[in-house]
Amino acid sequence: MKAVIYLYHGSRVEAAKEEAIQLFEKVRKHVDIELQTHCFLELQEPDLSQAVEKVIAKGATQVHILPVLLLTAGHAKRDIPELIHQEEEKYPHIPFRYGRAIEIDPLMVDVVVDQIYQTTTSVEGYDLLFVGRGSSDIDAINDTETIVQMLRQRFPFQTIEKSFLAASEPKFESYLEKKVLEQEKSMIVIPYLLFTGKLIEGMQQFIHQLNQKTDQSIMMTDYLSHHDNVVTVLIDRVNELVVGEDAQCNSG
Repeated sequence: MKAVIYLYHGSRVEAAKEEAIQLFEKVRKHVDIELQTHCFLELQEPDLSQAVEKVIAKGATQVHILPVLLLTAGHAKRDIPELIHQEEEKYPHIPFRYGRAIEIDPLMVDVVVDQIYQTTTSVEGYDLLFVGRGSSDIDAINDTETIVQMLRQRFPFQTIEKSFLAASEPKFESYLEKKVLEQEKSMIVIPYLLFTGKLIEGMQQFIHQLNQKTDQSIMMTDYLSHHDNVVTVLIDRVNELVVGEDAQCNSG
């Protein structure tokens, strides 16, 4: 019996956990597999080990693990594979299969476009600032640039730049402050994050404080998980993971 485990990053903010579970419930309804559950990489429970134990206790003979992450960086490349290896050692008779993160997908660019227009119908007069979590991983940085380039194609007459919350340059706060206070630009800030959490709260607080210092307008779009396209992309990733395995078996 196949099982799918949706592996989220985790957050100290309880609302983020609730949003992750809500997203899981939306996706699972469209996946024709009886055993499905969720877990978190850190900060919240259940963790991966608990999720694996749960599905095996319910009869799983194959375990598929889907990283519900926006980009493939350190967690997806190192941390999660190490955790899966630990589970493989505990359950040597169970095959484990690891899926891929959301990565670059035109549907996710559509999410950003929709949320920009939900923030304001008058994009003219604003510069756009795309804000990624940030990573030292070169592939994640390059993928972020690709997403920004795709966004530029959708807004050819707007200035669109990128910044990061950690680990990469330029840093969000200093870059936004420079754009607003020195260059006197009105800005639409685009947080490329799945859920609420400490990062979103920090961005909201910083923008609120900055708005008190300037006559320029600074607005922030919603984060990503509320959009139906995210459900669609995750369904695609699950099917790719599970059906891809079946195709390999049939061709073998």
